[in-house]
Amino acid sequence: MRTDYYIMQDGILKRKENTVYFVNKDERRVLPINKIYSIYAYGKLSFSSGVVSYLAKNGIPIHFFNYYGFYEGSMYPRETLISGDLVIDQAAHYLDGDKRMLLAGRFIEGACGNILKNLRYYSRSQKEIQESIDAYVNSIESEITRLPDTGTIPEMMSVEGRIRNIYYSALDEIFPEEYRIVTRTRRPPGNKMNTLISFGNSLMYTTVLSEIYNTQLNPTISYLHEPFERRFSLALDVSEIFKPIIVDRIILKLVNKNMLDDNCFKGEIGDMLLSEKGKKIFLQEYNDKLGTTIKHKGLKRNVSYKRLIRLELYKLAKHLLGDEVYKPLVMWW
Repeated sequence: MRTDYYIMQDGILKRKENTVYFVNKDERRVLPINKIYSIYAYGKLSFSSGVVSYLAKNGIPIHFFNYYGFYEGSMYPRETLISGDLVIDQAAHYLDGDKRMLLAGRFIEGACGNILKNLRYYSRSQKEIQESIDAYVNSIESEITRLPDTGTIPEMMSVEGRIRNIYYSALDEIFPEEYRIVTRTRRPPGNKMNTLISFGNSLMYTTVLSEIYNTQLNPTISYLHEPFERRFSLALDVSEIFKPIIVDRIILKLVNKNMLDDNCFKGEIGDMLLSEKGKKIFLQEYNDKLGTTIKHKGLKRNVSYKRLIRLELYKLAKHLLGDEVYKPLVMWW
């Protein structure tokens, strides 16, 4: 079974025949290419065209992250699963306003359903704040009823933005004071919680992108987020569904189980990052989460969280081809 491979240090990728090595001043290690799904580079990485060619031949993308842990770009291998019919249908659903609105609404529906699942779980498990969390749940449900009345994507995203702000306010009731979001800040993150959210969301985006690469979908044609140059906006759409399921649950675990300390962060309030220690802890939990399995209601067998992302993309492709209407994943577990 293939897995993601994380490179934290600065170094060089070198190829010798059918072997790729990571080399820096301290070590030289072989990359198990036949076991690698994607490479995540958090250090400065140099490599030759021979390395690029070999990784591309094996269908392995490299995702690059900057000093802040934000996604910068990808070495995206040539697509091998191209389907002209699906690309045409995918573009047609973007160009048709009603079809695009339906899909955009479904992505928000899935995200909100999973947000509510998170809040209801903590409402039940923390009785002392149950009344307060229930009030936030009611506010989110009220906002969701506004979605059918929206007439444009910006109006729809405005509702989604208000829902997200209510959600973050609810999380501030759950988290201890030093881990409260207060205000969502991104570049750079303003405090510990913003740092964790930004780091996790970047990971989620690249994981979805890697999964899209292994389908016939085009990653640049999206519905909720506007397609732009130099970004794979379909990954942003699908990430909305999985951020509450994967990223937020990981953060809740890290904080509630006191798995982080001050050495996991660097910088100061207003300009804060995860340290190498913090990144390693988060990446370990993230990798473990993606590999965790649950019993799938439809397939009647255990599937991993990572597989759920691929299955979601297959459902979207079937919708675009007219085989079945897309319904977003909402946690049943």
